[in-house]
Amino acid sequence: METKLERIAEISATTPKPEFTSLYHLINAEMLMQCHKELDGKKAVGIDRVTKAEYEEHLEENITNLVERLKNKAYKPLPSLRVYIPKSNGKMRLLGIASYEHKIVQLAVKKVLEAIYEPRFLNCMYGFRPNTKIVFGSIFILIE
Repeated sequence: METKLERIAEISATTPKPEFTSLYHLINAEMLMQCHKELDGKKAVGIDRVTKAEYEEHLEENITNLVERLKNKAYKPLPSLRVYIPKSNGKMRLLGIASYEHKIVQLAVKKVLEAIYEPRFLNCMYGFRPNTKIVFGSIFILIE
């Protein structure tokens, strides 16, 4: 899977106005399995209360089912769990926690979009970019 994403990144970097017309096929069982492996099992659970360990109990079946729903355009993510977290100023901040399965899909889409857009960003463009060092005075922050 990495080779396909690397090829997309190469095309994006070397073509002045690249056009990608078919990317949906990249989100397949192999990529979704990889995304499952990469996700942190210690993160908060979504509205369905399914953990990484519980999803993993029937991993092959769950991924096969997910791929089928994605292929048939029948995938519908569950609503995010809404949690309010207190801020230091006394106000509350809303946090939306996706279901575990939707976190897998989000990571897969992120990988495809990063392959397309990351090569086109300038080095002076920061934000939520992978492996970016930002300098604040004498403090270096590595965003991964």
